[in-house]
Order: sequence, then C-alpha cells, then structure tokens
Amino acid sequence: MWRYLVGGVGALALVGGGVLILGGRTPAGTVLAQAPKVVPATPEPLPERAPEATVKTREEKRFGRYDKDRDGRITRDEYLASRRKAYAKLDSDGRLSFEEWSAKTVAKFTGADRDRSGTMDAAEFATTAVKRKPARAKCPPGAPRQEPPEES
Repeated sequence: MWRYLVGGVGALALVGGGVLILGGRTPAGTVLAQAPKVVPATPEPLPERAPEATVKTREEKRFGRYDKDRDGRITRDEYLASRRKAYAKLDSDGRLSFEEWSAKTVAKFTGADRDRSGTMDAAEFATTAVKRKPARAKCPPGAPRQEPPEES
C-alpha cells in the first residue's frame, strides 16, 4: 500500500514541476530588462620575451647584496661574508682554514681595490662581476642551420 502512496506523491510532484516550468514563460510581447552589454577591453599584446634587466640594474642589485651597512662601500669583511657562510657548512673537521679556502676571493678583492683603501666603491666592485656569455639564438626544431657569413 505504501508503494502506491509514494508513487502517487511522486507523480504529483512531477506534474507540479512541469506546471511551474511551463507556466513560468513570459508572453511573446513582453520584453525583459536586459543587462547592458559589457565590451571587454582589448588587451595589449604580450611581448615575445620578458624584458631583461639592464647591466646597470643587475650590477646595482649585486652591489646592494654585498653592501650590508648601506654606506656605499664594500669592506673586505662584507665581501667575504657569503664565503664565510659557505665555509661554515663545508668545514666539519677543521683541517682547512678559512684563509686557505678563500684565497681566490681575497685575491679578487685585493685586485679590485685599486686605491688600496680596504673598501670597494661601485666602480671597483663592478670589476669583480663574472663575465656573462651572450645568449644564443634559439632556432625552432627542424629549421636549417645558418652559418655566419665568412669574413675575407
């Protein structure tokens, strides 16, 4: 008996839902208020490559990383601070002294300090930068390789 009751309630629910759906239509002559059309802004085309930092900007950032006290000069201790951290991680048995391990860095500092003041200014510090190789042009796969023109 309960099956007939549940089936009847389900049938009434379906009929009621159909009436609500079909009865909710607007007459053909009625105009609904429409939302204004939003015209998307045309985005600017993105560059093919991200712009690279200029050499000056890159060098200024590098100088700022070394100049801990922000006085515009890099002392020997400031220059060797990053090397001391690396040395502390490596030297577990104490066989190698810091002076032996950092001899190349100390020589680089001494060579860059032209006025022998014990500090480097931005121009002197720029001489310690690692020389970068120019970026190679990337060719698409399968493209024929072009040789540079021969000089005569």
